[in-house]
Amino acid sequence: MKIGDLVKLKAVKDSRPGLIVEFVEKKCWRTDDLGNKIDWNKAEPEPHAVVLFRSDRLAIPMVDLEAIDEGR
Repeated sequence: MKIGDLVKLKAVKDSRPGLIVEFVEKKCWRTDDLGNKIDWNKAEPEPHAVVLFRSDRLAIPMVDLEAIDEGR
């Protein structure tokens, strides 16, 4: 994925498309892997895309996004 790509959320069936405007590194606590007790020293930063959905800018982990194939 790159800046300018249209993306949608993988986990949402009919997700609205969003536009990638920036990339950042952030920590994300994943309870499935790391448990319920948060210890930010155990979390490693991971790549996030800043995505524009309507007028909202959201930082979303890259692994949770799917590029939209504009050729369809």
